[in-house]
Amino acid sequence: MTLAFVFPGQGSQSVGMMNTFADLPEVRQTFEEANAALGFDLWKMVSEGPDTDLNQTVNTQPAVLAAGIALWRAWQARGGAQPVVAAGHSLGEVVALTASGVIDFATAVPLVRTRATLMQDAVAGQATAMMAVLGLDDEAVVAACAEAAQRQVCEAVNFNGPGQVVIAGHAEAVARAGDIAKAKGAKRALPLPVSVPSHCSLLKGAGEAFGQHLQGVAMATPRFPVVQNADRAAHSDAALIKDALARQLYSPVPWTATVADMAAQGVTRIIECGPGKVLTGLNKRIAAGAECLALSDRATFDQLLGG
Repeated sequence: MTLAFVFPGQGSQSVGMMNTFADLPEVRQTFEEANAALGFDLWKMVSEGPDTDLNQTVNTQPAVLAAGIALWRAWQARGGAQPVVAAGHSLGEVVALTASGVIDFATAVPLVRTRATLMQDAVAGQATAMMAVLGLDDEAVVAACAEAAQRQVCEAVNFNGPGQVVIAGHAEAVARAGDIAKAKGAKRALPLPVSVPSHCSLLKGAGEAFGQHLQGVAMATPRFPVVQNADRAAHSDAALIKDALARQLYSPVPWTATVADMAAQGVTRIIECGPGKVLTGLNKRIAAGAECLALSDRATFDQLLGG
């Protein structure tokens, strides 16, 4: 059995997402560290809500980071197997790099809050949108975006799985692309409840600013390889890791290809470490021969550890 770990990003959060793990000392300790870094009670927000607070990007990103690292630490403390490779979806890439020891957790918490602020500021005052296009092949979605752009930004940004592509850009252009995609045979075109059009070129300024911020962030050598979104490569050099992290903000997330690469390289078990099971559903469709599991399910967590 060859093990990979994957870490989900924004959109996987929900109020109460860590409640079944509240008895684990590593979980509470991780959130206490996050509270200290943020200056407010993140555990209370995650546990009790309201969801309007949790779903604000500047809160969501630290919450998803803390949840992923809390589960990772609990897994490690109980002798869980180490992965041969890891990856993260969007924000999850920062979580994966933290799990691999590249970024210290106390550094990662304010880092993702800065990341979220830069992303929000980049499109402040603009009408933007993201939309999931279901049941259409990647090339047809890319073509729909090109046809819909009309001098605005409209791009395919998350290649999440067979027949599931997320598009982002100016709201008018994204709406046009949805209509065009349905005319081309898409089963559905679903607007997503987000405030930032992640991974499209509207965020290039945010990515460049994040790159400047990263210059002052200390990074260590990964304990295991982390495949980054921007170039589907695992880097050990800090400068290359930082460059890929910055470019990620305005580059597509090639999740389908990333997971397919893992399967082709012999990965037979893929464990999602973080809130929810979004990636596990995608991974099952991409890597049909691999066992795909989510640690967010307490029964699965205990079973995998023999508890």
